[in-house]
Amino acid sequence: MTAPLFAGIGGHQTPRRGRTDNWLTPPWLLRMLGGWEAFDLDPSAMVDQPWPTARRHYTIADNGLILPWEGDVWLNPPYLRGLLGRFMARMAAHGRGIALIFARTETSTFFRYVWDRASAVLFPRGRIDFCTPDGGAAGDSGAPSVLCAYGDRHAEVLASADRDFGQFVPLRLPRSVVVLALATTWREAIAEWLRAQRGPVALADIYRAFASHPKTAANPNYQAKIRQVLQEGAGMRVGRGQWSAA
Repeated sequence: MTAPLFAGIGGHQTPRRGRTDNWLTPPWLLRMLGGWEAFDLDPSAMVDQPWPTARRHYTIADNGLILPWEGDVWLNPPYLRGLLGRFMARMAAHGRGIALIFARTETSTFFRYVWDRASAVLFPRGRIDFCTPDGGAAGDSGAPSVLCAYGDRHAEVLASADRDFGQFVPLRLPRSVVVLALATTWREAIAEWLRAQRGPVALADIYRAFASHPKTAANPNYQAKIRQVLQEGAGMRVGRGQWSAA
């Protein structure tokens, strides 16, 4: 009797001596995607996960490949060849979430479960610096990465990322998501709004101004995104809680 397609080790790690497949998602990347709270499940988390990546974690002890997947999934799967394909097959079947994998666009796994099944992809500029299990910096993993969205809402999340982060590629999207991808970046939108004001404004006023902005619909933690963009130069702090055009 053969094992089912999704059977196998369920953690983002391997027991092989002398090597590791522990490439932990850096917290800043999760914040860019709306924060770990935006994801209901990480089916491939570390046993001793140093920070949350979703509301619920499956580890190697649980075997996330054979347990139910529910809600919005964050997937940073094991990079062992045999396990990667199984996790991506499960992700494509689930059809709701974001996966972070190597950008090996020519492989059969990529064709079967990304090109043919994902809603959109986002290729970062340069390589992502991952983290070690103790929370330290592991450096880049030796290859370029790509974020793969499954479902329209998660495609909107990738489409709303700052253009400076990378290149968004829609694969099968409604017109509204394509329009969002072509819209101004967060930094451009906030800088333009600040220039239109007649002087310094309170941070709370910026929150209210962007509460109904199209980008906000794709980012439930938009207030944190606004603060990040302001601190990166979209505006100039002129007093406690007060900002003006740079």
